[in-house]
Amino acid sequence: MGLNDPQWGNKNNGGPPDLEELLRKLNAKVAAMIGGKNNGGKGGNSGEATPKIGGGLGLVAIIAVLIWMASGFYIVDASQRGVVLRFGKQVETTEPGPRWHFPFPIESVEIVNLSQVRTVEVGYRDSVKNKMLKESLMLTDDENIIDIQFAVQYFLRDPGEYLFNNRNPDENVRQAAETAIREVVGKSKMDFVLYEGREQVAASATKLIQDILDRYKSGIVVSKLTMQNAQPPEQVQAAFDDAVKAGQDKERQKNEGQSYANDVVPRAQGAAARLIQESEGYKQSVIANAEGDASRFKQVLVEYEKAPAVTRERMYIDMMQQVMGNVSKVLVDQKNGNSMLYLPLDKLIDASRAGDAVAATNAMAKPDVGTSQSNDNDAAQRARDSLLSRDREAR
Repeated sequence: MGLNDPQWGNKNNGGPPDLEELLRKLNAKVAAMIGGKNNGGKGGNSGEATPKIGGGLGLVAIIAVLIWMASGFYIVDASQRGVVLRFGKQVETTEPGPRWHFPFPIESVEIVNLSQVRTVEVGYRDSVKNKMLKESLMLTDDENIIDIQFAVQYFLRDPGEYLFNNRNPDENVRQAAETAIREVVGKSKMDFVLYEGREQVAASATKLIQDILDRYKSGIVVSKLTMQNAQPPEQVQAAFDDAVKAGQDKERQKNEGQSYANDVVPRAQGAAARLIQESEGYKQSVIANAEGDASRFKQVLVEYEKAPAVTRERMYIDMMQQVMGNVSKVLVDQKNGNSMLYLPLDKLIDASRAGDAVAATNAMAKPDVGTSQSNDNDAAQRARDSLLSRDREAR
């Protein structure tokens, strides 16, 4: 019975035909065709060839099925995860190790590397010199334009979300990063972004990027945002450099003034403290001297009451000693007629002291020169004689 027989399927109470019977008839027809070609139309051996051909086809079918089943084996590395798809729909996520799934076209598997660090560049491509001005130019809170290039590094957290919620993951991360950095820069001053606040800007932008990606359920984790370059646009770079230099000069002059103040103020405070201490010491000294004089006067009064004459004489002598000790001393002889002797003792004493000092100096320079010392003494004596003679002539 052929497959196009109108009575096909009417046997067995209208049920389907016996597959073994169909296969046997098909083998017989194939064997008859092969036998007719090989034996010149003799069909005596057709019955013997049929089992061999049927057995060969069955073996080929078994081998094909085994190969098809073996194609479902796969291995997942330690840093990877396998996403099994059944007719395009996610069924499960497999852990590292040898795994098996129903072969194509029933199931397929996507291997996703979770530990690989991926990098997205914003504001440039491959090099900071290759700028993308549409991405890098941004407006700050003080209405200035700055040029920023940075790179975002990320890795995967959920392979299923990464495969099915992202059409272009790198572009998604780039757009989220550009959006986040524009928001952060738009709320900051220009100097803050360019100088002292670069780390804070990067940290705030990283957090905002992660929030955006989590809201999109992208399965991506941002690990680091690196600021490659942040500067004013090239058209105003010269003017900006002049402004920065002026600001630096201002800070330098302020620092110099502060250092001068730090030098002068402590010294002035020290001088003031010294004067206060000196005045305090003078005060204490005056008070102590006054108290001492008062005590001494009381003691003298007691002695005066005991012996007034002796005390007066002693007080006179002490006073004269104090007075005469600070004036030049001259001795005048009034008993020898008209020739009045003038003896300036203070000048003689000073000349004697000067001669002694010169002699001591020469003695230290030349210890063995005894004659020079005698000559100095003679010179001092001659000086005294000359002074006496001039005084006499003057009188």
